[in-house]
Amino acid sequence: MRVIVQRVKEAKVIVDDKIVGKIQKGFLIYVGIHEQDSTDVVVKMATKVHNLRIFEDDQEKMNLNLAQVNGEVLAISQFTLYGDTKGNNRPSFVLAARPEKAKMLYDVFCDELMKHHHVEKGIFQAHMMVESINDGPVTIQIEM
Repeated sequence: MRVIVQRVKEAKVIVDDKIVGKIQKGFLIYVGIHEQDSTDVVVKMATKVHNLRIFEDDQEKMNLNLAQVNGEVLAISQFTLYGDTKGNNRPSFVLAARPEKAKMLYDVFCDELMKHHHVEKGIFQAHMMVESINDGPVTIQIEM
C-alpha cells in the first residue's frame, strides 16, 4: 500500500461538476492499493496516518497529529500511485490491485480512519477533479 499525505488548509473533490467531498484543515490522502495488499496492511496504514505528526505545535515543530488539531480527511483512491515507468514512457499499472479488491481495501482504510476522524471520500473509479490548498507545503509518502 502506498499513500501520499498532504497537509492542507482545505480540499475538495468534484465529480460531474458536483462537490462530492470537502474538508477544512487536515489531510488530503491519495490512496494506492497494491495487488498483494491485505486488510492487515490497510489497518496498519490507517493507524500510521492517524498517528502521523505533521502539524506544528506552539513552538513551530511538526509534533501534532490529526486528532490533536481536530483535522479532517479527504481520501482519494488513486491506482496511478503504482504506475511503473522503468524502461518505458507509458506507465504500467500491473502492480495495482484489481478494482474489486482495491475498492474493498480502500473502504476498509477509510472506515478505520472514520473511527477517529471526519472522513470525506472521492468516488471510486470516477474521473475526479481535486482542489486543495497545501499547508507548508507538507507532503509525505508512506509505503507498507
